[in-house]
Amino acid sequence: MAHEKRDPVISRWAPATQLLNLGYDAELSEGSVKCPLFQTSTFAFRSAAEGKRFFEIAYGLKDRRPDESVGLIYSRINNPNVEILERRLCVHDGAGRSAVFSSGMAAIATAILSFVKPGGTVAFSDPVYGGCDHLMTKVLPEFGIGTVPFAASASKDELRAALRQAQSRGPLGMVFVESPANPTNDLVDLRELAEIVEELGPRDARPRIAVDNTLLGPVWQHPLEHGADLVLYSLTKYVGGHSDVIAGACLGSDADIAVIATLRTFLGSMLDPHSAWLLLRSLETLEIRMEKSAQNARAVADALRGHPRVREILYLGHLDPASPQGRLFARQCLGAGSTFSLRLQGGEREAHQFLDGLHIMRLAVSLGGTESLASHPASMTHADVEAARRQFYGIGDNLVRLSIGIEDPGDLVRDALGALEAIGRG
Repeated sequence: MAHEKRDPVISRWAPATQLLNLGYDAELSEGSVKCPLFQTSTFAFRSAAEGKRFFEIAYGLKDRRPDESVGLIYSRINNPNVEILERRLCVHDGAGRSAVFSSGMAAIATAILSFVKPGGTVAFSDPVYGGCDHLMTKVLPEFGIGTVPFAASASKDELRAALRQAQSRGPLGMVFVESPANPTNDLVDLRELAEIVEELGPRDARPRIAVDNTLLGPVWQHPLEHGADLVLYSLTKYVGGHSDVIAGACLGSDADIAVIATLRTFLGSMLDPHSAWLLLRSLETLEIRMEKSAQNARAVADALRGHPRVREILYLGHLDPASPQGRLFARQCLGAGSTFSLRLQGGEREAHQFLDGLHIMRLAVSLGGTESLASHPASMTHADVEAARRQFYGIGDNLVRLSIGIEDPGDLVRDALGALEAIGRG
């Protein structure tokens, strides 16, 4: 790997320290303390023989020696900013390797197409992000890939039945999970899911478990520790954290990511160097930002609890510890995160009045930025999901989703309470 600092001591440091040091050697970049931006499309070879060898490795024509790096060829294949970012993304999740993409949807689509072929099937938790729902229900079937949904909060028996149903429709190549679910925060029991998948046969013949960990990861949940094979992120959200970059990632074993990265090369969904450089900057403050956002979210959720205009708060930190979801949260998650939804008294009119009454929280989709955002899933991110399914999973007209940022918590509480009081005035 180019510009890598090969220091075995680094791997023993805490994640927050590794994310400022791993994979970069200042001596290889004129002593620059920060990794420079390698804004180039192609890289010069020192000799024709070197160029030949780099392509042999990149295209898998010959095996790579244990001490041999993948040489720099072309930024659709590899780039120093991208390589360093991919090393650092593995730290929190304990992954063997990662691959970064031009968006979260590019990461999801490429991962699925790497392990599911025409005639095969994908089982997926429901609900999921609206764009992902469209991919599952409308796009993949056009390519001959069947999809079978199951409720995110399904019991073990229900999960087993859903996977058997998916298997009956064709080779089951992947079980795709979004946990917590967007926007209901329902949790999928990853350990139970892994146990069920193990019943389906040896690893080389059973489906990969892929978990979209965007809402809690990489700080508050580590799916690989609970039996998942792949972890997916919209890096646009908490990892990017500044609402100024679009990117995605897939993490897992070296062997699985090698398959995905190869397809990425030929689909052309590689992340660009500048976005990778921005994400390297953002990773340095990841833990600080996520911790502050989580503290603020707790303050807002607690302040709204019991308010007469709020029917229900779908906040992980408010789960009954004795409930099935509460027990699952305790053993699978390290924190409640900072994205949650409110079910208001009333319907779309009241939800829109609440959103229009906000002054600090901005009315916009996305989440995980330094600024607080609010949106109306039923008419925005999940507008394309058929109404009956939205209703079944509780994504009603009275649901609003909040992504809490790092502003002053007192100001955020006053903003939310003021918006609630604005309901009914118009």
